[in-house]
Amino acid sequence: MRTLVHLSDLHFGRTDAAILRPLAARVAAIGPDVVVVSGDLTQRARIAEFRQARAFLDRLPTPQIVVPGNHDVPLYNVFKRFFEPLDNYKRYITDDLTPFYSDEEVAVLGINTARSLTIKDGRINHDQMDMIRKRFAPVPPEKTRILVTHHPLFAMPIGKGGELSEAVGRHDDAVEAAAEAGIHIALAGHFHRTYAEAAQKMVADAGGALVIQAGTATSTRLRNAEPQSFNWLHVHRNDRIELQVIVWDGASFQRGHHVEYSRDAAGWQAHELDDPSARPGVRVAQAARA
Repeated sequence: MRTLVHLSDLHFGRTDAAILRPLAARVAAIGPDVVVVSGDLTQRARIAEFRQARAFLDRLPTPQIVVPGNHDVPLYNVFKRFFEPLDNYKRYITDDLTPFYSDEEVAVLGINTARSLTIKDGRINHDQMDMIRKRFAPVPPEKTRILVTHHPLFAMPIGKGGELSEAVGRHDDAVEAAAEAGIHIALAGHFHRTYAEAAQKMVADAGGALVIQAGTATSTRLRNAEPQSFNWLHVHRNDRIELQVIVWDGASFQRGHHVEYSRDAAGWQAHELDDPSARPGVRVAQAARA
């Protein structure tokens, strides 16, 4: 089994300072095999914000798979936005925009979906789609294949009424590439909502990926009254994982919702795991049973 911690939307420049130390301590106590950060490390891509983000990442366990988000591209500095959009990100966070980690049980690839020409939406180009196919091509079939992006490849329910978000640009081609690469789990952020669903329940021919959304871990920019949270994944096999949402209750990070997902011929099925000590927190939308 491998364990992953999935953080997203840190938004340094708009963080709750009281959360940072407890969050780093909680992640360290978990001792994950991999830490994933799915974008928006800063609020306005300023140097001071990237320095704060860098200092925070340095307190977390390694290895780390980190990708940028749309907030990591300068908004008001027009020159940098169009000519050096990720210059500060590459200087302070990492210059690797396709980070990859592989061990005996999991293979994890990060892809940059942030673009200069859009304010908040994301895109994926055909070179990146080819990268996804090529990176996972030599991965043995028994390994769990995990793709990390800031913007979800799939449309996600983001409002109280269940309205769907916009999917990433070139959505259909991106879904096809993920399917051809045999992606088992797709991790993303962006909407500050915690959500998990079987991709084939949302998109036809999605290739069997389980789509897992992370809420904001540290930002004060909350959506739909969801508290800050992060995901703790237990990857037993590529057809069986557990997802625990770890929720900030105002004083510490506590266990929230805990769901086991298993895949059979009918697709991914969800089974809620009982825990008498669990406190009320963010609820993970379960995959509808076939």
